[in-house]
Amino acid sequence: MLSKGEHQTVPLSVLLKRELANEKIESPELSHGQASQSKKGEDFTFVKTECQRVLGDGVATYSVFGLFDGHNGSAAAIYSKENLLQNVLSAIPPDLSRDEWAAALPRALVAGFVKTDKDFQEKAKTSGTTVTFVIIEGWVVTVASVGDSRCILESAEGGIYYLSADHRLDCNEEERERITACGGEVGRLNAGGGTEIGPLRCWPGGLCLSRSIGDMDVGEYIVPVPYVKQVKLTSAGGRLVIASDGVWDALSAESAIECSRGMPADAAASQIVKDAVQPKGIRDDTTCIVVDIQLPEKSNPPPPPPPKRSGKGVFKSMFRKKTSESSSNIQKDFCEPDVVEELFEEGSASLSDRLDAKYPVCNMFKLFICAVCQVEIKPGQGVSIHAGSSNTRSSRPWDGPFLCSSCQEKKEAMEGRRPFGDGRYSSE
Repeated sequence: MLSKGEHQTVPLSVLLKRELANEKIESPELSHGQASQSKKGEDFTFVKTECQRVLGDGVATYSVFGLFDGHNGSAAAIYSKENLLQNVLSAIPPDLSRDEWAAALPRALVAGFVKTDKDFQEKAKTSGTTVTFVIIEGWVVTVASVGDSRCILESAEGGIYYLSADHRLDCNEEERERITACGGEVGRLNAGGGTEIGPLRCWPGGLCLSRSIGDMDVGEYIVPVPYVKQVKLTSAGGRLVIASDGVWDALSAESAIECSRGMPADAAASQIVKDAVQPKGIRDDTTCIVVDIQLPEKSNPPPPPPPKRSGKGVFKSMFRKKTSESSSNIQKDFCEPDVVEELFEEGSASLSDRLDAKYPVCNMFKLFICAVCQVEIKPGQGVSIHAGSSNTRSSRPWDGPFLCSSCQEKKEAMEGRRPFGDGRYSSE
């Protein structure tokens, strides 16, 4: 108990946080840069800043950054670049608040990725693409990814966070088991005489990834369902590095951050690409996007953060899980460090899991609208996302959300419950 006339000493960091809260700073300032060196011409980027959407009491802005690393041609990468954002936005109900909109994004990204893949496969082109797709709204960063491009975050406090997942068969045992359970085969290239070379691949087709958009010649069990991670930064901000495998095959996350520290975003992207290519020359398309997220009044790159522990083991443990407790308690501010808050993470390849009605916005999918392609469904013609599911925790099969017959066929093909033929969906 403080006696009369005594004052409690409050840390400067707490006072600054109070001041920021009083000023109601809702949105950070973004600066970005990108760089690329091309070998095959199959890497594409998408940047759209200051997008606007109408709220009930004003206008909210968000920014989108995408990286598409094509293979077997550029058609899938180009198509995804041109259509993915609209497909994602179409799956979000109108008139949502900022918090509701952010909560709806994970499911909308799943629906948008699957619709983009389904629509592209109908064009009967055999190329495919990895996708790393980043949406920034306020201090909330949502990342959806398929393939082996990556997005990492360095917070202003010095922590490094992986916001994407690698879907290379070599390093993902769970994905290998999923593919073989669906009827695919996983193995290395047979060079003859019993000699196997190169990375693990999925057969038929020989793709070394378990998830992508396109690749109709490989099999429907190579799925477009993205890993999604959503985090909330502190008002101190941070830096995103989004890059294709041409960067990550040469540099670790720590190396990419260190080689570009203190540089503005455009120079940082160029330096990362330079350091990735320099040792062995350009061996693959090598592309990098750097995004700095910081307070509006800061125009220069943030100073170097304090030293941090090294090693992959510390990355995931640094996230602070979302809490419903008030953050205004001074004593809590004294003892709890400013760390990135994890709002959402899910990597399941199952649409039954990813589009489940138990997610934050429970009324997201309308009763007579397909949850993937958003077409109208006549009463009685929709198929529950849970139909045929072996998951006993799922909702009852007559519960929504619902799929049209075409998207239900797509779902069954991804689960290995329909034979793979000429790349189009079979009808029994």
